[in-house]
Amino acid sequence: MPLVTTPRCDYFEAGRCRSCALIETPIAEQLRAKDARCRALLPAVPAEAWLPIVSGGERDFRNKAKLVVGGTTGDVTLGILGPGGVGVDLRDCLIQEPGIRAAIPRLAQFLNGTGLPPYDVPRRRGELKYAHVTVAPSGTLMLRFVVRTDHALGVLRRALPELRAAVPEAAVISVNLLPEHVALLEGEREEPLLGSALTMDLGLAAAPEQPPGSGIALHLLPRSFFQTNTVVARELYAQAAEWVARFDPASIWDLYCGVGGFALACAPRGGGAGAGSAGAAGAAGGAGAGAALAAGAGAAGSPEAGEPAGAGVRRVLGVEVSEEAVRSARRSAADAGIDAEFVAADATAFALGAAPGSVPELVIVNPPRRGIGADLAAWLDGCGAQRVIYSSCNPDSLAKDLAAMPGFEVREARVFDMFPHTTHLEVMVLLERAAPAA
Repeated sequence: MPLVTTPRCDYFEAGRCRSCALIETPIAEQLRAKDARCRALLPAVPAEAWLPIVSGGERDFRNKAKLVVGGTTGDVTLGILGPGGVGVDLRDCLIQEPGIRAAIPRLAQFLNGTGLPPYDVPRRRGELKYAHVTVAPSGTLMLRFVVRTDHALGVLRRALPELRAAVPEAAVISVNLLPEHVALLEGEREEPLLGSALTMDLGLAAAPEQPPGSGIALHLLPRSFFQTNTVVARELYAQAAEWVARFDPASIWDLYCGVGGFALACAPRGGGAGAGSAGAAGAAGGAGAGAALAAGAGAAGSPEAGEPAGAGVRRVLGVEVSEEAVRSARRSAADAGIDAEFVAADATAFALGAAPGSVPELVIVNPPRRGIGADLAAWLDGCGAQRVIYSSCNPDSLAKDLAAMPGFEVREARVFDMFPHTTHLEVMVLLERAAPAA
């Protein structure tokens, strides 16, 4: 892929959308700047520890569009809100994957036909708030409509045959209710209209010669989070799996596991008795179940008594506060015959409540932008785990967390351009216990 060109965006040039603030900067310059920023924030990491940055592409890379419904009844816009709450139509946005761009005009035409009015933010009235579109590598789509009232839900439910005819590639369709006037993208209530989960097939039936972690199929429920750049997500999971394979730990915890991407990439293939299940404790869900599971060394922590580490059995446990994400992860593991367990619990509470004998050999953390925080950083520093893989979408919070973990040293690091044309990025580091001072 050439790294010296800059894509031309008519929306940016006209001043209608400035979301991709760096789109006029050559991608090679963007990559150098992101790499340099991370190195500057982590000066203790030696230059030779930095692996080459992973490019996220220049266009056609975003697998999810969160479109504001604007305009007027029968003439909607799908894009963003401009000054004064006026809808700005972005149906030809070049960063969206082609499958999304192809569907947006048909979605607009369908919404025009429903007679539902777009939600007018300044006047706080109307029905249609957002249309979320996610595309899988197969080309299938997940559609979500965020609306204000049950009236809109009923209209969309009755119009489902027309929607399926207009967008036949949609495998999952749902309606989300957000009655409040708040700056949120979705509400708590989700009403399914078609299907249940979108399969993000990242190559589960991969050939043996493909890199570790390249063969994963994740099942996304409507409210599940997934990285917005599928190609970079695949590289991210593969890098973590490569680091894990290098050391072959007997036990792993994946904290903030989401739908299970890291856990599934790093778990052994095979479909043992525990595949996709968290046992009786995991089925109960919640922090109490997590603490119960963490207390048992045989559940997902250290090996059973007498079982040598690296003896071909690797126990992998994912911890995630979202019960919906945990259900997605369990389904993915069960369908693939992957030996991994998942429990719904707060990551910090789970770790702090763990019995000492259950601490794994390696911990993966993939927190939100705020980072893991002082409590979990202190626990990791003193827990006895030999290695940590930390994937961060905010290098500033990563630097702060690493400063609170002096017992570890960064052995390798890599930047992933998950969000081209912006200052945002993903950076992942491999930490190992520092040698005791002489």
